Amino acid sequence: MPRRRIGFWYRFAAVLCKPPLVVLIKRDWRGMEHIPAEGGFITAVNHNSHIDPFAYAHFQYNTGRVPRFLAKSGLFKKGFVGAAMRGTGQIPVYRETTDALSAFRAAIDAVERGECVAFYPEGTITRDPDQWPMTGKTGAARVALQTKCPVIPVAQWGANELLPPYAKKLNLLPRKTHQVLAGPPVDLAEFYDKEMTPDLLKEATEVIMAAITRQLEEIRGEKAPETTYDPRQERIEQRRRTAAQNNSQAKAEQEEGQGT
Repeated sequence: MPRRRIGFWYRFAAVLCKPPLVVLIKRDWRGMEHIPAEGGFITAVNHNSHIDPFAYAHFQYNTGRVPRFLAKSGLFKKGFVGAAMRGTGQIPVYRETTDALSAFRAAIDAVERGECVAFYPEGTITRDPDQWPMTGKTGAARVALQTKCPVIPVAQWGANELLPPYAKKLNLLPRKTHQVLAGPPVDLAEFYDKEMTPDLLKEATEVIMAAITRQLEEIRGEKAPETTYDPRQERIEQRRRTAAQNNSQAKAEQEEGQGT
């Protein structure tokens, strides 16, 4: 299948978004040769800034294979935003369904049509203190194993220096460089044609996240921590610390009351 047509809405978005991106950030983009020239595939990308979807979309737009991002289905229903989401071919995720595979049916269909589906496997901007990729959610692995399509690991860095994670103010000077490094497809063959159990999906996701992290290590010129930051585990530990602190405080107040 030849490269997909970009279409009016994507070109219109490019006209709006590319000029400020070109002004605000320099570019150091590598690995475009790993973006398939034809057929459906997934890119799995790290997420460290509210503006990195625009910076990353600029990179992939320039490859000729525009990304179709996943977004909440409600965004597609009304007004200009809905029209733009539909027009640019973004992919609705129906989270209200109880069937996990059905929630990603539109992504599977897009891959099977020969599109590129861009996943942020972390699901949100990283909360790792040093901005390394966190543990991933299993959606990308689920679609990849269902379709057996290539999964291209992509690391990016630099948009987070322009707008740090969860910040509201741009850090304009000095001018930042958006670095992107796309790698060769992740080998997931060992997971094919097996029951998609939670353990299997978790293991496949870990392979994908490890590939993204290796790409980011090359960009940053340093090693990532041995243990991947897990926000769920961090929440559990925080609750434990809070409970222990509350218990300690209650015990101290009880002892103080007995002393009087």
